[in-house]
Formats: sequence, structure tokens, C-alpha cells
Amino acid sequence: MEWEDEALVLSARIHGETGAIVELLTEQHGKFAAHVAGAASRRMKPFLQPGSRVIARYRARMSDQLGAATLEPMGEGVASLFDDPLALAGLSSAASLAAGALPEREAHPGAFHALEALIGVLQIPDIWPAVYVRYEAGLLQELGFGLDLSKCAATGSFDDLIYVSPRTGRAVSRAAGEPYKDKLLPLPPFLLSAQGGLAEGDVKAGLDITGHFLEQFVFGPLNRPLPPTRTWLLDRLGEAGRL
Repeated sequence: MEWEDEALVLSARIHGETGAIVELLTEQHGKFAAHVAGAASRRMKPFLQPGSRVIARYRARMSDQLGAATLEPMGEGVASLFDDPLALAGLSSAASLAAGALPEREAHPGAFHALEALIGVLQIPDIWPAVYVRYEAGLLQELGFGLDLSKCAATGSFDDLIYVSPRTGRAVSRAAGEPYKDKLLPLPPFLLSAQGGLAEGDVKAGLDITGHFLEQFVFGPLNRPLPPTRTWLLDRLGEAGRL
């Protein structure tokens, strides 16, 4: 088994004296783990941080074995974020979600491009928390559990959509949801449209929605909690007044 592909590093752990097991999200081949010789070297370490973009050349004797890979860095990696702990928390959470949610060796180019897009805006503090929520929503969509926010689930109305059903992930209008509003999830306008604007509390409302469905449909069936890095991110966003 042999291939070459663009990839984003999700995680790396030291293996042996000089190597590491690196988990990659590739554009065309999905999530792959590989042994990378020499990964503990001073030259390679900066490019094994979550979010680093590389060209991966993978090789294995058998398709079901852990193979070996060589990694060629692309660009400067994520070094520009090292002085921004909040952005690094967002990146760490996004990488952990991809690592925990995506199946092994199954192509999900949408997930690759969603993570790539998020990494591209992490240097813009006013934008990236909302993009992060969209990233989580996109991950749900890629896994077949996408939210349906196109119209009211009860009436078919396209107007005044302000709730999401926690059972179905479908939008609910103000009028239809009024009798059940205590059981529904608030729907922030920015999830309906890029021109929806962003108000205080909207990022938290968005994360409540995506977190609920990630737990219900993705991590719950695997008997796993949501990654601790996501909880850490919410705490840091709250402390920074960004929720």
C-alpha cells in the first residue's frame, strides 16, 4: 500500500528514541496513523504540531498494518499562532474532534477542507470563534448528521427561525416553538446566513448546538466523551469574553 497526499497533522506521540506515531488527516485518503522516523529531531518537531500542513508519503507492506510515512513540511506551519493561546486552544480542539470523530482510512475531503479553512482564519480574533462553530457543524454534516436549518420543522416556514430541535437537528420558528421553548436550543442568526451578524452569546449558543449533536450522534455511540480540549476551549473563550 503506497500513496502520497496533502495532509494536516492531528497529533503526534513519541515512539521509540527518535520516531513518533503521527495521526494525519489527508485530503484524499482520510485519517491515517503512521510511524515517522526521525520525528523527534529538532528540525521536525515544529512541523508535528496539530494543524501543520505537510506532504505525506505513506507506505505499508499490508493494507491493515501500521505503515511508515515521510513528511515534507508545507509553509511555516502554525508557528504564527504560538503567541496566541486562545487560537491554539481552538486549533487543539478542532484537531482532537477530527481525530476522535472521523473513521480511520475513509476519505472525507470535506473535513480536510473545513479544518484547513479554520486554520486559515485563526489569526483573526473577531472571526474565528464563529468559524469554529461552523467547522463543528461541517464535521457533523460530513459524518451524515448535518443540521437542517432551511425551514421550520413544524410549519415549513422559512421565516423567524430561532430554535433547533435537540432531537432532530431541524430548525423551528418562533411561533411553532413558543410552547416548547424551554426544551429547544436557541439558534443564533449567524448559522443561518453569513450575513446574520454576531451578537453576544451567539458563539455559545452555536457551540451548545454542535456539542449536543456531536455528543448524541458521534461520540456517545462510541462510548466516549467529547475531547477535553473542547471543554478547555469553552473555558478559555468564556474567560476572554468571546462567547
